[in-house]
Amino acid sequence: MKALERLARDPNIRAAIHDAEADSNAVWQKLNRRTFLKLTGLAGGGLTLAACISSGPAAVTDEQPGDFAPNAFISIAPDGSVLIYSKSPEIGQGIKTSAPMIVAEELDADWADVRVEQASINPDVYGRQSAGGSRSIASAWDQLREAGATARAMLVNAAAESWGVAVDECTTAASFVMHEPTGRRLSYGELAGQAAKLRVPDKSTLTFKSRDDYGLIGKRISGVDNEKIVTGKPLFGIDQTLPGMLYASYSKCPATGGRVRDANLDEIRALPGIRDAFVLEGNDIVSELMPGVAIVGDSTWATQSARARLRIDWDESDASTDSWSDLAEQAAALSNKQGATVMREFGNVDEAFTNAEQMLDAFYSYPFVSHAPLEPQNCTAWYHDGDMEIWAPTQRPDRAKDNVANVLGISKDRVTLYQLRVGGGFGRRLMNDYTCEAAAIARKVGAPVKLQWTREDDMAHDFYRPGGFHALQASLDSNGKLSAWQDHFITFTHDGNKPVPSGEIRDGEVPEGLIDNYKLSQSLLPLGTPTGPWRAPRSNAIAFAVQSFMHELSNAAGRDHVEFLLELMGEPRWLDPGNARVLNTGRAAAVIKLAAEMAGWGQQLPAGRGLGLAFYFSHAGHFAEIADVSVDSDRKITVHRVVVAGDVGPIINMSGAENQCQGAVIDGLSTMLGLEVTMENGRVQESNFHQYPLMRMRNSPTVDVQFIQSDFAPTGLGEPALPPLAPAICNAIYNATGHRVRTLPLSKEGYSV
Repeated sequence: MKALERLARDPNIRAAIHDAEADSNAVWQKLNRRTFLKLTGLAGGGLTLAACISSGPAAVTDEQPGDFAPNAFISIAPDGSVLIYSKSPEIGQGIKTSAPMIVAEELDADWADVRVEQASINPDVYGRQSAGGSRSIASAWDQLREAGATARAMLVNAAAESWGVAVDECTTAASFVMHEPTGRRLSYGELAGQAAKLRVPDKSTLTFKSRDDYGLIGKRISGVDNEKIVTGKPLFGIDQTLPGMLYASYSKCPATGGRVRDANLDEIRALPGIRDAFVLEGNDIVSELMPGVAIVGDSTWATQSARARLRIDWDESDASTDSWSDLAEQAAALSNKQGATVMREFGNVDEAFTNAEQMLDAFYSYPFVSHAPLEPQNCTAWYHDGDMEIWAPTQRPDRAKDNVANVLGISKDRVTLYQLRVGGGFGRRLMNDYTCEAAAIARKVGAPVKLQWTREDDMAHDFYRPGGFHALQASLDSNGKLSAWQDHFITFTHDGNKPVPSGEIRDGEVPEGLIDNYKLSQSLLPLGTPTGPWRAPRSNAIAFAVQSFMHELSNAAGRDHVEFLLELMGEPRWLDPGNARVLNTGRAAAVIKLAAEMAGWGQQLPAGRGLGLAFYFSHAGHFAEIADVSVDSDRKITVHRVVVAGDVGPIINMSGAENQCQGAVIDGLSTMLGLEVTMENGRVQESNFHQYPLMRMRNSPTVDVQFIQSDFAPTGLGEPALPPLAPAICNAIYNATGHRVRTLPLSKEGYSV
């Protein structure tokens, strides 16, 4: 129970879920004349101006004298070059390109003039600086537009003043201000010095482009780091080096909660290339610092070689004893019972079931899975003069500073973190345990240290996507319409009171709000294994059960699945008027229709081949997907094509948006084919890719993507394109073979590729 209590009181696990979806409350700070003069530095006709985007203290940036820097996002040099800072972590989702595009659009800058750099980590200046929950664009949309519009307004004012003309006679395009009546024009570089002397305009005076005027947003723009990536430039955490740097490994108990009783430290210290080996007691916060043994040496090879000879006697009296096989048996035993707690109930499900024309029930299950980013966890740390410097590939850099300060017992202002490009996050790097480990080791050693996890470390000490079980019942009326729905959701708990992180069902999961009779009950099984956000938290698994069962219902009713889903959506409306992050039935219907059109829904296919449709709403994205799947007599499946229809408002970077959807399909397919994490005696059984087989490139389908670019504010794409994939594939398998898949991964039901 102590292992469960340790997880339950870990503030970072739950904070990561909340922060992944939390909206930014950053607002533009209105500067008076005295504050403006205090924060500006005039030299050579240029300006260095601290951020005007926060109610907290501002931080002066490092632009060169003569640069025009009207806020923390933009610096324009006299030569016309435009530097735009990207505030959020780049984890492969393309934010380092798309966020500056928003700034450049409102600035009316020529993209060829733009250079992008990663911003410093300073939430007081930039507001929310994290990557998770598909919120990077949604939370910063207004902020970034205001940054570009502010600079544009100051440049226009400078030009109008220079020419002695009215501001409204001036226009901008491609990094120039033009005065059409006289044909005069000045480049942004030529105007930088004069613009630097002007007041920062009040936000209320700014004008923004209409969508019809966009010249950059919506285009296909290559990633700003693409050339550096393909030429092997040191962008990632694993690439970092510092003068005099040492290398470290860190060994933790394979069962969460175990402590070091004894270890052969003297033997390890005597090995070639080893500088030290020592025990860290940790602070018992799983997402910060758990007990373990650190080995520090002159190279990664030396530390890993020494680690192979490390022998640790673990005290596991408080460690996890989880067994996936036992948990699955307990869930199966509960499946025919009412959930221990009724979470939500509307109408009268029992009466609807009594009066039903047809009743269906099914039991769905899905496993724990690992994030398995291709770059295992790593961090470089240097403790000197009472300060801690961190070079980290993290999704939550602002929280990482809090975590490190807490572990070391120092103030947060003594921690400096440099954000690095992340070699795969998917929610794993919302936790900063590896950062805390590196910091604790570096303070002990007194030299720069790079901590490098192995793949085996990464598999053994993840914050896993929790498995789960759904005992579903539903009824159809005499018209084949869904009349009632009941879900007994069996999930896990660390504290006996609430579900584990990412193991809950949030309000508004389909079909809640779409039918009159609905009941959701829940049973909790105790768990000691850490869990956390995994791409499209909760939705990635719930969608499989819910949308597969929807297809069971439409088949039982003898109805076309497109027709069935469209009827369920009903008239166009927001389920919670005024809340843009809930389901809009009109947007849902539109993507379902678009996907059907793209796939040629209703066409005749050969025996053993079928189309499968699924819709899902998650992370403010409406998505429908249709999979074209063949199954041979040996249950070998071929996914020929997947069509993706989505509505997330206006697309910022079409190239990045398409890549995110294609990646979501491949990620979802790889996961559902054969990936699962199992635990026995608290230990994860899968140690590397030979036991956790990622899908090969040869099995990737063609993925076609289309967007409905609606007039709503843009939302994110990293998460919502993934959840419909699994039910679309499983529904296609049913249409091809008549076999209903209710257990993931597919390998559990005999399927292969």
